[in-house]
Amino acid sequence: MSIQIGAIDLNLLLVLHTVLTERSVVRASERLHVTPSAISNSLARLRALLGDPLVTRKGRGIVPTPRALALAPAIGRGLREMELALHEVPFEPERCTQTFTLAVSDAGQLTWVPRIAALMRQEMPDARLSVVGIDSLVSLGDLGSGQVDLHLGLAGKGTGLHLEPLLTERTVLVARRGHPVSGKRLSARALGGLQHVRVEMVPGKSFRDAVGAAYARAGIAREVVMAVPSFTAAAAVVATTDLVATLPESLVSEKGARFAVQAVDAPTPPHTVRISMCWHERTHVDPAARYFRELVRRGVLAS
Repeated sequence: MSIQIGAIDLNLLLVLHTVLTERSVVRASERLHVTPSAISNSLARLRALLGDPLVTRKGRGIVPTPRALALAPAIGRGLREMELALHEVPFEPERCTQTFTLAVSDAGQLTWVPRIAALMRQEMPDARLSVVGIDSLVSLGDLGSGQVDLHLGLAGKGTGLHLEPLLTERTVLVARRGHPVSGKRLSARALGGLQHVRVEMVPGKSFRDAVGAAYARAGIAREVVMAVPSFTAAAAVVATTDLVATLPESLVSEKGARFAVQAVDAPTPPHTVRISMCWHERTHVDPAARYFRELVRRGVLAS
């Protein structure tokens, strides 16, 4: 007799397993916290499905049929495997072999990712880190696809997302070394006469719009003659032209010499951006994902 698993209430198999283990309907009912009649009804349903008595009474106990004895080992193994699967095993970072994908701007890749990578090598030596640019995300909603575990950058909103602010990042105006404005204190008028490289990134509120809004609020004209998709591209352009750009202060302080750019002494509008971690509800309670977020948090906030 062929039976499809979808036709069976799996609770009935648990009842049979308990009855066979206890060799008593009464003791099985006590163990499962139901009445003996409920146990008897479940056995009756299973008998009808399998076409076998399964157990017969003998005194105060029961005797399994050959079919029940044949089923018992498989049912027992299946229930044990389900219990193990449902039990949350303590997360052991040193044994983790998972690959974590982090979406972050190029500035973050230069300043925060090295520290994050160092922590991973110390605490999760067998895990893997995959870093992608935030421009690879069409929207923060893509976090739900499973291709990215964590987004690190400007705050955004989306369905099923969790957001944790980490720090506030200041920005500075930079020019190449030897630029005509080097070593001078610029007036607002002189600042308005400079030509700018604009950084355009996604997702969420763009860096471009935030910087432009700050200039507009200060009443300072800002002539943008070029747009690039990353901070490093902006720095490279600034280093070889008389254009200027607004970059994260942390990037300039750590990598300004490498890019041959320096901060300009100018009355630039005060501007800050909030850097946050963002992840999807899909991984919110996952032990490995929680540990990775804590590791990223420490890497970003390390002085």
